[in-house]
Amino acid sequence: MASAANANLNAVRETMDVLLEISRLLNTGLDMESLSICVRLCEQGINPEALSAVIKELRKSSETLKAPENCTT
Repeated sequence: MASAANANLNAVRETMDVLLEISRLLNTGLDMESLSICVRLCEQGINPEALSAVIKELRKSSETLKAPENCTT
């Protein structure tokens, strides 16, 4: 049973490695942790397109907050 669990774990790692490589090729900017969270959310039924829209909006908001105009010195 332990070898089956190890085989399953290795398959999960290999899958995540492939997904990370695809993510990098597509320039998504997602690291392994963020990608893993996105995969888990999709596995739980979250709409991938809606998740993508939320990520884009969060990035846009983050860039707005980092913009030099918003700096107070």
